[in-house]
Amino acid sequence: MSFQTLLILTIVEVVVLVAALAVYLVLLTGRLRSIAGNLAKVAWGVRAVEVEVSAVGPAVTQVNDLLEELTGVLLPHVAEGAERLAARTRPTSTGGPA
Repeated sequence: MSFQTLLILTIVEVVVLVAALAVYLVLLTGRLRSIAGNLAKVAWGVRAVEVEVSAVGPAVTQVNDLLEELTGVLLPHVAEGAERLAARTRPTSTGGPA
């Protein structure tokens, strides 16, 4: 092949490569814009959840305090009841082989 033919083929190859890269970049740009739109929706949703949940924080500490108080009061009674129930349902030994 002559030098001119090789030069023309090289130029055509470079043009095809640049065109393929341009098409890829255009497609990638569209995909990234779509992702950016979805992320904006997610960020908006997270902000909305944050606003709705912000009132729960102080109430949770109050609920935890009340539950700890109830646990302190009820736990001994529950333990006593469980021991009595266990004593009633415990099988008696008959003296036979174990």
